[in-house]
Amino acid sequence: MRFKLTYYKFLLVLIISLSMVYCTEPYQLQTETYEDAIVIEATITNELKKQQIKISKTYMLEENGPVFETGANVYVQDDTGNRYEFSEQNNLYESTTEFQAVPGKQYQLFITTSDGREYISTPETLTTITEIESLSTNVTTKEGQTGVEISVNSYDPTGTSKFYRYEYEETSKITVPKWSPFKTVLLPHPRICPGTSFPGFETIGFQLRPTETHVCYTTKTSNELFLTSTNTYNEDRVVNFPVRFISNTDYTIAERYSIMVRQYVQSFEAYTFYKTLKEISGSGNILSPNQPGFFYGNLKSVTNPKEKVIGFFEVAAVTSKRIFFNFNDIFPNTHAPAYPVNCEEYEFDSMYFGDPPYSPEFPCGYGGPGLELRSAIAQKRLIFYKEAFPIFIMVKPVCGDCSTFSSNVIPPFWQ
Repeated sequence: MRFKLTYYKFLLVLIISLSMVYCTEPYQLQTETYEDAIVIEATITNELKKQQIKISKTYMLEENGPVFETGANVYVQDDTGNRYEFSEQNNLYESTTEFQAVPGKQYQLFITTSDGREYISTPETLTTITEIESLSTNVTTKEGQTGVEISVNSYDPTGTSKFYRYEYEETSKITVPKWSPFKTVLLPHPRICPGTSFPGFETIGFQLRPTETHVCYTTKTSNELFLTSTNTYNEDRVVNFPVRFISNTDYTIAERYSIMVRQYVQSFEAYTFYKTLKEISGSGNILSPNQPGFFYGNLKSVTNPKEKVIGFFEVAAVTSKRIFFNFNDIFPNTHAPAYPVNCEEYEFDSMYFGDPPYSPEFPCGYGGPGLELRSAIAQKRLIFYKEAFPIFIMVKPVCGDCSTFSSNVIPPFWQ
């Protein structure tokens, strides 16, 4: 269900196409007529896990996004009477127990909304379980940019898979360039700084960072539809099907990188639905004369047969494969990409030249750099990088603390 961005892009196109007339003049996009429709994203797989289903409604252009359907009664039932209940969890429905689709059984989705509307899918069976043979990395050039293309190779000797959908999850190792094991903190010190304008926090101190802030791991998931078919080939073999291209100037692969690709074997009906969805959402010009119309999946309303239902209930066999590589593995004679943020250093003079004995100004903040620095620390706008007495050098958190934008927990799969 990670294709949601494409899915909702399609919804916008669909809503516009249902409510607009052809025009070539500049047009302020607004919803002139609005057709409410339920949206169902449901893929049950052969993985033993808590399966997930998302239910929402179409939305007007003036609204911020989809409205998730709450309070629904959702379950999946197989043809031998086993029933798998789903409960509402964080804007989706999750099965209350782990289960997996198995070959030879038929599965059907049932939904009853809080206002009594009933929906049902056609019975679906699990597709052929076909393993990914390998993931390949090839240096290539696209649109004038050199990079690495990650591709999938797969083979079904039975010739019964034919239709494939892919998604990926990528993880990058990130090391912030201006890191210190110490952090600045505001501490009470009324003897040194009487009358400070920061009650309770009268001086600046240093502490060791209690958690990892130097090296982190950022994980992102794909938001596109990657579809291919071997239906017209002599063999049911996927050869170097591209799922990801990364420029050699992209910091995503600057250090160590991992990608896990998931392969869904689809039925012909599911493949056709997603192929149409991709073509509509990627049509580019929503005002073109070739306006997309509504197309149906395998879900229908029981209470109102004329109601339009968007979505597909898919029962798909899924397999996955993961690879790792370092930048120098792919580009051995190329400089690694630069850190994507300009890490400017901010200097603060720590000395105050008043009457003897001289005392540091920066802890107290009576004005000047002391007040500015204290404010930056209190608001977490700057963090400590290094000291070149009497200068204290500070940087933005994105340059010195990776935990402010990424995860400092090493993923369990990391090698």
